[in-house]
Amino acid sequence: MSKIFARFLKDESGATAIEYGLIAALISVALIAGATTLGEQLDNTFNSIAGVLKDHQPE
Repeated sequence: MSKIFARFLKDESGATAIEYGLIAALISVALIAGATTLGEQLDNTFNSIAGVLKDHQPE
């Protein structure tokens, strides 16, 4: 029984999978934050352009 427990403690494949999962989660959070910021900036830019075009519309 102690051999099985010792082998379980030495097995690091589960820890590696968890580490890869954490890295993937952090990358996902960074991508979402970047996309949100970029989306807000694009929204502001397009609204500004729409305002300029609306002001210069012929009557």
